[in-house]
Amino acid sequence: MALWLMIFRKMANNKWLQLNLWFGLTVCVALFSSMPLYSHAILQRTLQKELQQVQSLSVTYPGFVRIATSVSSSTMDRKTAQAIERADRFVQTIPKRMGLQALSFYRQRSTQKMKVYGADASQQEKRAQKTNGSFKSLTDMEKRVRLIDGRMPSVRTDGVFEALVTQSFLFKAKRELGEELIAESPDEVKYRVVPVGIMETNPMADPYLPFLTSKDADGFLIPFEQFEREFTRGGKAGVSDLEWRLAMDYTQLNIDRIGVFLQADRDIRRYFAGRLGVAEVNIPASKTVVTYQGKQEKLDVMLLSLYSPVMLMLVFYLYMTANLIIERQKTEISVLRSRGASRIQIMTAYALESMLLGLGALAAGPFLGVLFTRLLGASNGFLEFVQRSALEVTLTGSAYRMAAAAVGGAILLILIPAFLATRVSIVAHKQQAARLTKLPFWHKTGIDILLVCLSGYLLYNFNVRQEDLKRLALNADALQSDPLLFLMPALFALGAGLLVLRVYPWFIRFVYWAGRRWWPPALFHTLIQISRSSGQYLTIMVFLIMTAATGLFSANAARTINDNMESKIQYAVGADIALTTRWESDAPPSAAYGSVQQPRTGEEFAATRRVRYVEPPFKPFQDLPGVEAAARVFKKEKVAYAAGRNNKTGNTTLFGIDTMDFGKTAWMKEDLLDHHINRYLNLIAPNPRAVLVSRSLADAAKIKPGDPIRLSWDGLDEAAFTVYGIVDYWPSWNPLPTGEDGTNREGAPLPHLVVGHLNTIQDRLAAEPYEVWLKLKDGATSQQIYDRLEKLRTPVTSLRDAKQELIRSKSDPFRLAINGVMTLGFVISMLISFFGFLLFWVLVLSGRTLQYGMLRAMGISFPQLIGMLVGEQLLTSGAAVVIGVLIGNLVSEMFVPLFQMSFATREQVPPFEIVHRLADYLKLYGIVSFTLAIGLLILGFRLGRIRIAQALKLGEE
Repeated sequence: MALWLMIFRKMANNKWLQLNLWFGLTVCVALFSSMPLYSHAILQRTLQKELQQVQSLSVTYPGFVRIATSVSSSTMDRKTAQAIERADRFVQTIPKRMGLQALSFYRQRSTQKMKVYGADASQQEKRAQKTNGSFKSLTDMEKRVRLIDGRMPSVRTDGVFEALVTQSFLFKAKRELGEELIAESPDEVKYRVVPVGIMETNPMADPYLPFLTSKDADGFLIPFEQFEREFTRGGKAGVSDLEWRLAMDYTQLNIDRIGVFLQADRDIRRYFAGRLGVAEVNIPASKTVVTYQGKQEKLDVMLLSLYSPVMLMLVFYLYMTANLIIERQKTEISVLRSRGASRIQIMTAYALESMLLGLGALAAGPFLGVLFTRLLGASNGFLEFVQRSALEVTLTGSAYRMAAAAVGGAILLILIPAFLATRVSIVAHKQQAARLTKLPFWHKTGIDILLVCLSGYLLYNFNVRQEDLKRLALNADALQSDPLLFLMPALFALGAGLLVLRVYPWFIRFVYWAGRRWWPPALFHTLIQISRSSGQYLTIMVFLIMTAATGLFSANAARTINDNMESKIQYAVGADIALTTRWESDAPPSAAYGSVQQPRTGEEFAATRRVRYVEPPFKPFQDLPGVEAAARVFKKEKVAYAAGRNNKTGNTTLFGIDTMDFGKTAWMKEDLLDHHINRYLNLIAPNPRAVLVSRSLADAAKIKPGDPIRLSWDGLDEAAFTVYGIVDYWPSWNPLPTGEDGTNREGAPLPHLVVGHLNTIQDRLAAEPYEVWLKLKDGATSQQIYDRLEKLRTPVTSLRDAKQELIRSKSDPFRLAINGVMTLGFVISMLISFFGFLLFWVLVLSGRTLQYGMLRAMGISFPQLIGMLVGEQLLTSGAAVVIGVLIGNLVSEMFVPLFQMSFATREQVPPFEIVHRLADYLKLYGIVSFTLAIGLLILGFRLGRIRIAQALKLGEE
């Protein structure tokens, strides 16, 4: 009890320090717990969205499961019947195996096909009758079909089967409802059947698994129990096909149970493979779900690497706060040691104290982690947020396990200063207190040089790897970057900051020495204070350097990643929307319509004559509501060209445009061309025969502006054009070499491009289908365009929407993680720096109460004291921010280019470019300045409350 009393008294005496330590522990717990929370929540949302897209694209319910198998046995013996029963029992376990609730389920059976004719049919009619059908059964038949006429079948004991049939089957049988039919099996066994009802699909019966009577319309549907008794168990006819259909509640599919779902898929396929016959298993969701296997682990690793800079700051913060607490208690610890207390006893007391703080952090941290997770889900860029649907976050066992591990590690960290303090006796403590400040541990051990060298070595390895990727034409995967990409900049910023702070005191001493005869007393005192006690400011300056450097790197990295991905999408589409429509033509039915690059309409047809197309009206697209501009863009691959002195021939891509409309509609990134794209359009506008060619074609054919070039395709007569300009890029054209499979490959021939006037191409070559490019007005939505096109009944055959692709790109879990964590990391870094700043300077002011009191008594005015404090802040905190900005710019220039590996640079068009935005710098400077200004106001307020008399009396005592 005495031990607990001592612990609580110590915590009460240092309540503000303990509160700061608890704050650091809570943030640490929140960060660690948010990693599994975010990866689970974002992947869960993305998985559900992709499963919903399965339904919209393939018109198939995402939870649909279909198992169909033939029965290879020629006779329905007991062994076959038992195998079917076991298969039924296995299918009933599927919901449990998948961990999903079955919303709907039915079984279907059918016998082999039989010849069907009327019971009163003549021999001639029997021979002429070609109608075939089988006996079929369906569970819950009464609920799944709708009667058009007649009644539901009943089970008879006279050997006659009553059945439901479709209207079309009854027409084929050439009989009326109620007239007896004969179904004759291949082995000439005859069955008497009376159709008692005409059925059709009941769409309202089951929204998940409707029984489609039109799918297999020929046959007799009899009650399921009768089918089982007569055929499955009775063996009167061979059962040829079995089918089970289930509709699972896919919304219950949890990202943590993906392995269970996929294992169930494998078990189903393994069970039915060859067991009864040829099996077919259709689980549409599996193709989507399998892509998420291992994604959470990769995302967790990325989050850990993204959090590494702020975690380094947390380590500094926790260690600094714990060290400040121990510094105030070193005398007490040394006295306890001199009075016989063992190191174990003292460490036990501090361990219990840390555990109390840890439990408090563990209680509040995970809930703060939920807030962090929702903040991550709303991020749209660095310090940018949008009104996106909130992530559904629930605290899980993995989050608490991660939080507990974080608390355990943090407790060990904050116990290090206490452990070191217990090694010092009371005499040694007094000796250390009387000595001047020694060289800081970081500089004594050379950690700064080690960190800079380590990050430089890693940077060199990454550059070598980047060159290997380019040389071997290999591509990195999507946006799943190596974790070291985010850890290296933090290590370099820390090492560089410590390295600069190694020489900074010498700079202050030089400034002091250079102007020692002229400095006013306030600045003279400040320079002496900083130069003699430089180690005292090391921690707070490292805080601010890391905050500014990592914040600047985060802003530049996030902006670079976002802008390059968005530019890639916009360039590939060429405008806000690019679509094609169906053109009327005289092509045979086998010809493909609506393709931008219309191929030959069939080898035989192309050998005789060309297809003639009828161009649909273009004005309706220009008049669409919300459209600012529209352009016709004709694209043709494999157009033959001949150019140059040596009459160089080859294939090129041909673009046909209207220069005025194209300039108003197309999207083109600046600086990709030597001049603005409109200058090239104006260049060719006056001459209908003027064309632009790609640099690859100009180099290959050795042509220059003014040279002629001839074009043709598919046996057309050549048309002559004149080269007016050379371009490196053009909207939607990929200048990188591609292989036969369409992927970019080094060594493949460079693609060529010719851009000409559409009207001239149509007049002198041929009129073929083109793309329609649309530029939307500000505030217009894609849905307005879709609705209007549907209302006009425009036959759209293909469509690319840059805005929708951008939205999907921004919703990518890995991109959200980068944007969100960089923003969250910077915000947390600022909070840590703010609290660390206040904690440090409040304690410094408390320790200088006597000093400031004596200065006031000596005649130093309060404004002069404020000037001393401001000068000290400018030379420490202000200098740290400036150093941090310089290091941040250096880190950005060195490490941001490495993100090229994340973009598969051989497919990155436009080329990867480092992006700096002034707005990001202003945000950073504004937040840092505001934080420091608030801190200075608080310090000035505390300085104004110092009582001179009390300070002098304290000095006399």
